[in-house]
Amino acid sequence: MTGTLELIEREVSKMSKGHKAIGNFILESYDKAAYMTAAKLGEEVGVSESTVVRFTTELGFAGYPEFQKALQEDLKSKLTSVQRLGLTEKFESDSEALRSVVTQDIANLRDSLNSIDEKEFDNAVQSILGARKIYIMGIRASAPLSEFMHFYMTLLFDDVVLVRSTCTNELFEQIMPIGEGDVMIGISFPRYSARTINSMGYAKKKGATIIAITDKDDTAMTEYADIKLFAKSSMASFVDSLTAPLSLINALLVSLGMHRKEHIQSSLESLETLWSQYRVYDQGRDRKTDDGDIL
Repeated sequence: MTGTLELIEREVSKMSKGHKAIGNFILESYDKAAYMTAAKLGEEVGVSESTVVRFTTELGFAGYPEFQKALQEDLKSKLTSVQRLGLTEKFESDSEALRSVVTQDIANLRDSLNSIDEKEFDNAVQSILGARKIYIMGIRASAPLSEFMHFYMTLLFDDVVLVRSTCTNELFEQIMPIGEGDVMIGISFPRYSARTINSMGYAKKKGATIIAITDKDDTAMTEYADIKLFAKSSMASFVDSLTAPLSLINALLVSLGMHRKEHIQSSLESLETLWSQYRVYDQGRDRKTDDGDIL
């Protein structure tokens, strides 16, 4: 699949003078251009807003909003952390950052719900339920997602492995026993983790079923996947938005719990006894009834 920048690079030499100026500016300053309005981009280049819109339609887009969305998607896997930090310049105040980030998270949740493949979701549930052993891997920014998933999966299943990020050799030692009958869940969002992708490739060769949790198809993250679950992820700045991915994982855990009620009930009853015995959770102050009994 050709990215937006690659498309501009391929077509820019054939364009008119005005369109060529727009294309060259985007190629040189794509991290800034992706978040400019059509009017602002035109002002920066010295052309009209309508010329910018015609530039996008010449590239095959329905209009500037579609082009801008495609460019922003393309950038998620290209921008360095320093370039991402520069995106904070688009916010004029703390309150604007708050409104913008939360609004984008809501949009990500809505888009994820509307585009989820329910058959793939069902396949993921059934594959996990039938697994001999479950491996979960998400490192760097995706590590909180994998750790959250692992915490609850251990209540549902007896043999769950969280593949932790250490040095490369130790990482492969953790997944070395994987084989047929096992399931590996790989979690990564732009910029995609090369170690997660390589581990998924290794697990695939060993005969395991691979479930990818990522943002879209036709990327390195889906190359080895038997089952693909997608959730929208946005990039407000140097921080990745993982609200929609976490919601998808929540839904997966709830669905698995529906099939494992007896097991999880037994696990939770045992844990509640231990938590109470060792006072894992704050139980508040003792309260007395009118008769003097302690609650």
